[in-house]
Amino acid sequence: MKLVSRFEAAARSTAELHGLLGEAKRAFARAVYGSQERHDALESIRNIEHELASRAPRL
Repeated sequence: MKLVSRFEAAARSTAELHGLLGEAKRAFARAVYGSQERHDALESIRNIEHELASRAPRL
C-alpha cells in the first residue's frame, strides 16, 4: 500500500478516509512483520485516524 500522508488525508472526503482506513488495516494485516509495507500501512492508519479525529464535532 502507498503511504497516505497527512496532506493527502486532509484533501480527501470523510467517506474516502473511511474507505482508505479499511484498506490500510487490511494491508497492515497482510504485510510481513518488519517490512516497509507494514510500516507504511501503520503510518497511513495513524495519519487517517488523526485527520478523522480532527473532523469530529467537539462538545
